[in-house]
Amino acid sequence: MRIYHNQLSQTLSQPLAPVWLVFGDEPWQKNDSLAQIKAAALQQGFDELIRFSIDDKFSWDEVLNEYNAMSLFAARRVIELEFLSTKLNDSATKAIEFICSQLSPDVTLLCHGDKLDGNASKKKWFKALSGAGVYLPLYDLDTKGLAMWLNRQVRQYQLVIDKQGIELLLAMFEGNVLALDQELQKLSILYGQQAIDFDTLSALIISQAKFNPFALVDALLAGKIDRCITMLDQQQQEGTPAAKIQWFINKELNQLKQMHYQLQAGENEQAIFKAFRIWDKRKPLYQHALANMSLDNILIAITRLADVDLVSKTTSEFNVFQMLADVCICAYHGEKLKPLSLNYYD
Repeated sequence: MRIYHNQLSQTLSQPLAPVWLVFGDEPWQKNDSLAQIKAAALQQGFDELIRFSIDDKFSWDEVLNEYNAMSLFAARRVIELEFLSTKLNDSATKAIEFICSQLSPDVTLLCHGDKLDGNASKKKWFKALSGAGVYLPLYDLDTKGLAMWLNRQVRQYQLVIDKQGIELLLAMFEGNVLALDQELQKLSILYGQQAIDFDTLSALIISQAKFNPFALVDALLAGKIDRCITMLDQQQQEGTPAAKIQWFINKELNQLKQMHYQLQAGENEQAIFKAFRIWDKRKPLYQHALANMSLDNILIAITRLADVDLVSKTTSEFNVFQMLADVCICAYHGEKLKPLSLNYYD
């Protein structure tokens, strides 16, 4: 049976399946899934936990012996198998098929590892295990999924965070659910059920962040290019990954591009700000940017940013932070730099 993370609690309310497979790369969901399964197993009398790490040289006789052995400490056991490799040989496959042919109600196999590729999910060992129990693939949360997850976690921790605060958390922690959950735990300890507004939350998060993307974006929107260059130099010195900065600049330039298109179509500026969820305090920055960054210059900057992304992934001969500074300049002066279009390979 195949389920997803949001179905796990309901599935665990039933008698524990003899086999569980939890595979994926998203760390929070994996940790949470394993913890839930182990807690449910303990509740249902599986008092003993035996762990094995599986690689391509592992002897499955150990698992066979443990599976068939009478426990000295508990009537029911969980055997946890961490798959460091999913490249299993014939003897491993035969051992798994043998176990699945004589499942015991007193033993549960808990198998977990990194995301499975398409070939692994077609192997005999995987088909035998998934056919005998529950398969839980873990996927990264998209923007909508992360928002739903965040609102559930806020309720679980009994936090009171305003709408703009929620949007700030989504922007700051997109793609890092584990860090976001840790931040919520910290907020729960610091504030309990006390209301947390945007200003309080932004001051707390930004003060502890090594890289503040909003400061860089705000400088760009305000046309303070010299400030952008200084901040880029600072981030290079501090070892901030250039890819993280690229992501925020790209997001902002593409958002401004879409705003320009909507303005050209005759839409009202305030309606556009509402549609893009621009906070009141940031509206003057976007008004400045839209008035001073032409659509043509934004398109030039986006093109150059794509060049930066390509170069950063294919060679280490160029200073990515200097190229990001060029992108920031292009946002306002692209028409002047276009004749000097960079060719990074000459």
